[in-house]
Amino acid sequence: MGRDSYIAMDFVTKLPRTSSGHDTIWVIVDRLTKSAHFLPMREDYKMDRLARLYLNEIVARHGVPISIISDRDSRFTSRFWQSMQEALGTRLDMSTAYHPQTDGQSERTIQTLEDMLRACVLDFGGSWDVHLPLVEFSYNNSYHSSVRCAPFEALYGRKCRSPIMWAEVGEGQLIGPELVQETTEKISQIKDRLKAARDRQKSYADKRRKPLEFSVGDYVLLKVSPWKGVVRFGKKGKLAPRFVGPFEIIEKVGPVAYRLDLPEELNGVHDTFYVSKLKKCLADPTLQVPLDEIRVDAKLNFMEEPVEILEREFKKLKHSRIAIVKVQWNSKRGPEVTWEREDQIKLKYPHLFSDVSS
Repeated sequence: MGRDSYIAMDFVTKLPRTSSGHDTIWVIVDRLTKSAHFLPMREDYKMDRLARLYLNEIVARHGVPISIISDRDSRFTSRFWQSMQEALGTRLDMSTAYHPQTDGQSERTIQTLEDMLRACVLDFGGSWDVHLPLVEFSYNNSYHSSVRCAPFEALYGRKCRSPIMWAEVGEGQLIGPELVQETTEKISQIKDRLKAARDRQKSYADKRRKPLEFSVGDYVLLKVSPWKGVVRFGKKGKLAPRFVGPFEIIEKVGPVAYRLDLPEELNGVHDTFYVSKLKKCLADPTLQVPLDEIRVDAKLNFMEEPVEILEREFKKLKHSRIAIVKVQWNSKRGPEVTWEREDQIKLKYPHLFSDVSS
C-alpha cells in the first residue's frame, strides 16, 4: 500500500463460523493502488485485538497510513484510532475527511470485494479462512480498470509470478503437483467469482442504480443454482437457476447483505446472503418453488435428477482424453440434456452405469 497510503476499510460480517472461530472478514483497501488485504477475524474482537491485528498485518508491511475512510462506521474509525495511538505510542492526527473523488470508487471496490468474498465463502464453506490468502492473491493479481493494471503491479511496480506459472518453472515438482493443481483450480474458481461480482457492480454503475435494497420484514426469494457437474463441454446455463421462498428478512447486515428466516429444511444453509442472491417477492405464485419440490444442499445448489445416459464419447485435451457422457435430466420444465464428465456423474449416480456396458 503506497508510501503515503490512504486506505478504505470495511467488515464483511455474519459469515459461517470456521473451525478457528472466524466469522468476519476485515477488508482493507489501499485507495491509490486498489491493493487489498483480507483479514479473517471474529465480530466480537475487542478493539485492542483489532489494533494488534492491524499493526501486524498492515502497519508492519506498509507503515502507518495517512487517512482511513470507513464510510459505514465512523464510531469504529475514531475508537480504532484512539487504540492505535496507544498501541503506537504516538498521537496520530488523521484526516478522515471525505475525498469525494476517490470515495465513490473505494465504495464500489469494497462492494465488489464483499460480493466476491461472500460467493467464495459459500464455495469454500466452513474452511473459508484457509482459502482467504488465495482469494487475496487472486484479487491483487487481476486487472483493475481504475489503475489499468493489477493492484500488485501498481503497488510494487512489477508483475507477480503466479502459482499458475510454477509448473513451468520446475518448482512444481518440489511443491507437489497435487497442491499446485488444487491451487490452480481454486484460483480459477475465485477468478470466476471476481468476474461475476465485477460484472454485477458494472451493471449497477451503467444503469446508475444501486443494488436492490430491502428492509427488515420484507419477503424475498432466494436464488438456487442447479448442480451441473462441470459442464465445460456442453452449453453453459442449460439448467436455469430458480428461486425458492418467499422468506422473511430478519436483519440487514451492512449495506448489501441480509439475514433471512430460513425454514427447517434449509438448516444446513448459512442464513446471510449477498443481495445478488435475492429477488423481490412479487405476487406471482408461479415464480415460487416450494421446497418440497427440490432438494437444496448447503451451497444452495439443487439437484436435478439424471434419468439416463444417452451417449458416451471422449473429449481430447492436450495431454489426455476425458470421458464425457450425455445426460438426460428430469427438470420441472421438461427434459433437458447436458454433457458431463463421466467420472463425476459416476461418483454421484453410480446406478446410471449398471446397465451401460463400457
